Amino acid sequence: QVQLVESGGGLVQPGGSLRLSCAASGFTLDYYAIGWFRQAPGKEREGVSCISSSDGSTYYADSVKGRFTISRDNAKNTVYLQMNSLKPEDTAVYYCAARATKDRGWGSLDDLRYDYWGQGTQVTVSS
Repeated sequence: QVQLVESGGGLVQPGGSLRLSCAASGFTLDYYAIGWFRQAPGKEREGVSCISSSDGSTYYADSVKGRFTISRDNAKNTVYLQMNSLKPEDTAVYYCAARATKDRGWGSLDDLRYDYWGQGTQVTVSS
């Protein structure tokens, strides 16, 4: 059974940091591009960051560039999203998603391009 499980969310003060994890089971992440998305109340889901399956290419939304870092540990079958300098506007439910691809360097912040989704983890940035 293919499953993605996010963890690491929580309540943090503005300027703080969190590290989200996306653990895969039922399949090997080596051949999948992984994306992180978020959805705030009343807003559409938006792409935050993604990492390719092959060469580790990374992509970021302008709103998080320089603050968030995506990485993967294929040995642990896990992808991480390190979030620093958090702002109240980063408050949302964060989801990871996977897409099987052999295309070198492929990455997309379009949620329609992904096949498998986790259940999400809440991130709240507030003082």
